[in-house]
Amino acid sequence: MKLGIILETKEYEKAWNALRFATTARNRGHEVKVFLMGEAVECESLSHEKYDVGGQLNTYIKAGGEILACGTCLKSRHLEGSEACPISTMVDCVQMVEWADKMVTF
Repeated sequence: MKLGIILETKEYEKAWNALRFATTARNRGHEVKVFLMGEAVECESLSHEKYDVGGQLNTYIKAGGEILACGTCLKSRHLEGSEACPISTMVDCVQMVEWADKMVTF
């Protein structure tokens, strides 16, 4: 199955769980794409003693997952895209929704 995930929060536990879900889906053989929107574009640098969001993001990528990050959201925070979180557009988000069999939003 093709799963699209839109992550809109940088709240530690919610973002961590979204990425755990994405990693689990990848490990079960599903194709998964995650689009980071709004404050979620800051997830790569998030770390908490219980919820290592950045670490979970890297685990997801190592499992073969794909991350897209809203370029407008990055720019509004004076951030740049990275290899893990490349700058993407709303067109990319729409294409992900069109590609996916199922969508999940966190």
